Amino acid sequence: MKRSRSISILLLTILILLVNSISFSEGKGNVYVIPIKGEINKATYHFLKNTVDDVLNNNPSAIIFEIDTYGGLIDQAENIKNLIVNIKIPTIAYVNTKAESAGVLITLSCEKVVMSNSSTIGSAETIPNTEKILSMWRSLLRDVAELRGRDSEIVQAMADSDIEVEGINEKGKLINLNSREALEYGIADYIANDYQEILKDFNIDYAKIEEVGEGPEIKIAKFISNPYISTLLLTLGFVGMIIEIFTPGFGLGGTLSIVAFGLFFGGNILSGNSQWTSLILFITGLILLVIEGMVPGFGLPGISGIILVALGVVLAMKSLQSALMSLSVAIIITTVITIFLIKYGHKSPHLEKIVLSSQLKTEKGYTSAKSKADYLGKEGITVSELRPSGIIELNGERIDAISKGEYIEKGSKIEVVKVEGSKIFVRRV
Repeated sequence: MKRSRSISILLLTILILLVNSISFSEGKGNVYVIPIKGEINKATYHFLKNTVDDVLNNNPSAIIFEIDTYGGLIDQAENIKNLIVNIKIPTIAYVNTKAESAGVLITLSCEKVVMSNSSTIGSAETIPNTEKILSMWRSLLRDVAELRGRDSEIVQAMADSDIEVEGINEKGKLINLNSREALEYGIADYIANDYQEILKDFNIDYAKIEEVGEGPEIKIAKFISNPYISTLLLTLGFVGMIIEIFTPGFGLGGTLSIVAFGLFFGGNILSGNSQWTSLILFITGLILLVIEGMVPGFGLPGISGIILVALGVVLAMKSLQSALMSLSVAIIITTVITIFLIKYGHKSPHLEKIVLSSQLKTEKGYTSAKSKADYLGKEGITVSELRPSGIIELNGERIDAISKGEYIEKGSKIEVVKVEGSKIFVRRV
């Protein structure tokens, strides 16, 4: 009887311990590792905002932001800083390789800072480095450093080479610290290369560690906003437009042009390099160029179209230097390809549909439906207004004509003063 009671008590004890263990385990949340890599831009912020919102709904124990960046846009770095500071659970910045420029602000926004053995932090100078921008940037760094109990003088010296911190840097040199230096000067709290080791050192209980991958939005934005990819897309867009002009109807060239320009502007807008204004200016410029192509001569629509197209491209990219480089390369390559198509396209069976290879020469007996050279010197009357193009009547025949730069009213007497191919130029008599 005693033995039976002892076994029952033992089983009950084990059951209670098991239930408590399960309850304790279920009470622990997961630790989420969120990457902050590459350029800091608008897409980076949106990715982090959406990811953090989703993570916080799962009652996590902590969030580790794994940082590897050369920096990026200041305004987006400030948005990310505000996002991290407002998180109510432990936040850990794990600098895996580097945290430079805007990456410094984001790193120091976290409660704890951990450096990997070979990582660095610093070199946070702004571009452009004007007094107004630098002053604002220093205040952001100083405020977040003071909030997290870091040395604000060292942090500001990472951005302003005029600040000298004794024993660390000389005037004129930005501070950039390796992991051991960051730990020594209190910028970092720990050095580790392992998530479990980090969480153990900070006494954070957790169920498991979940690593969050970058979403497709940020991957596409980072890829397309790369200056080399942007240059390639611009080139493909212009080449496709030239092919479409040479080819009757709408086909491969037009499709290529639309896709390339769409990716170029979409990627740069998504990454925060530009706004919709750049795309609107570009499309308006293309429309003006189409209008110019429908009107004889070259005038205001053509000039305005070229300016707006160039302005749209420049505004779409993050810097004037990158924009001018990409635009110049795209125009040069497009010009070379256009000359090649015109000169050698007829010799290739693969390009014969793009370039007209047949030549109807006069010496071979080909003539136009009617030579208009006979109209030269003849007088007639305008059937419609000439603005500058319109319709005139010569010897009872109605034909299209262009005035020599002046407006001519309907019913005015005119004389043909010049004939160029199918174009007839007239002046008022």
